[in-house]
Amino acid sequence: MKMVAVVLIVVGVFMLIYQGITYTKRKTVADIGPLTVQTEQNKTIPLPPIVGGLTLAGGIALVLAGKNR
Repeated sequence: MKMVAVVLIVVGVFMLIYQGITYTKRKTVADIGPLTVQTEQNKTIPLPPIVGGLTLAGGIALVLAGKNR
């Protein structure tokens, strides 16, 4: 249970700091013989701060519950 609590705390802090995951998507527009035209699009998956805060609070609650046992 302690390992789960630590993972939740780390993930919660990560979500509060970064608030989104950005990645690049490449798409081939034209492929004519040896000539290839590609475009790159930057996309972001938003991570709401409330979810990060709840994850962090859940991890802290598990650590505290483990100490009280």
